[in-house]
Amino acid sequence: MFRTHAFSPLVIRGRSLLPIVQGGMGVGISAKQLAGAVAREGGVGTVASVDLRHLHEDLLADAANLEGQDGINRLNRIALDREVKGALQRADGHGMVAVNIMKAVDDHAALVRQACESGAHAVVMGAGLPLDLPELAGDHPDVALIPILSESRGIGIVLKRWMKKGRLPDAIVIEHPNHAGGHLGAASIAGVGDGKFDFARVLEETFELFKGLGLERERIPLIVAGGVNSHQKVQTYLGEYGASGVQIGTAFAVTSDGDAHINFKRTLAGARREDIVEFMSVAGLPARGILTPFLKSYLKRADKLQANAKADPQRCTRALNCLTVCGLRDGLSKVGQFCIDLKLAAAFRGETSKGLFFRGAEPLPFGDAIKSARETIHYFLTGEKPLDLRGA
Repeated sequence: MFRTHAFSPLVIRGRSLLPIVQGGMGVGISAKQLAGAVAREGGVGTVASVDLRHLHEDLLADAANLEGQDGINRLNRIALDREVKGALQRADGHGMVAVNIMKAVDDHAALVRQACESGAHAVVMGAGLPLDLPELAGDHPDVALIPILSESRGIGIVLKRWMKKGRLPDAIVIEHPNHAGGHLGAASIAGVGDGKFDFARVLEETFELFKGLGLERERIPLIVAGGVNSHQKVQTYLGEYGASGVQIGTAFAVTSDGDAHINFKRTLAGARREDIVEFMSVAGLPARGILTPFLKSYLKRADKLQANAKADPQRCTRALNCLTVCGLRDGLSKVGQFCIDLKLAAAFRGETSKGLFFRGAEPLPFGDAIKSARETIHYFLTGEKPLDLRGA
């Protein structure tokens, strides 16, 4: 377990943790191996709950004989139970194991309940305002509840709604859409760079919001996410801005502990800034990923596909109906027109020509080198790179 660093601990529901949170990344990118490795070092390891059946051959075999959404959802909950318990075993009593659940996923309520029943220490929810999270986890009062938001207005809405229910967030992740990977907390691609998302501004406005609601500044830890790729940024956000922790995604996705195929890790680690693009996801949110053959081909055809969008349940060829809103199934002409489940699963398997590879916008701290989660945590907390990379 990692101990030596100069920062104050991140305290969530009585647990004293490293101020390092590993972001949830699906499909299968952050599961039991990565989440357990980060938690074992004393940080927050996060299992992404999206379509985890892809990590289990027996569940994939069962899925081949199923029709309809309910059966697939059941298999994904079985997979989530396995992954949470596996992460807890690997953590060996250290750190915290969280589950990231997208509000935009149709089965999010059942996934919250499953995460709690499986023993997760925390539920993290983004991709929509998690206004009902306290009720969904109501039978498990000891599970920490952590919303992901991007600006102070959304934080205010969630705080006021939750306070009426007698619950406060145990921490809040503040994600900057201009730097993060995957689905982004903005209404449009053009809006990801809006100044209202700047960390310094959001933190200041949130501390003022706390004051106005009669909450102590330290009552709810604030964790910044997006573009955290250096020890210097950790120092700035924790030392100068007043954040309690940082959430890191891509740098953990490419570690040797990451659950995805080595081709996935090499694709992310080898991407240049000009290879990283923003586009509209089928979930109705802007997203950021790598311009691999699939995405390059899709973006060339996107205007035509959107012009021919039509609402038709048969367009969901997998009969998953996995998203509450799906541009392909629902005929939404301004958002994505592809099956995101198929493309993310292909990326997990390392199929570089077929997959959708989400990635943050910033360079990685170790370039294209693949290192362990422990080495990554050590660098972010101390500024010391692995011996073979010093001077690089």
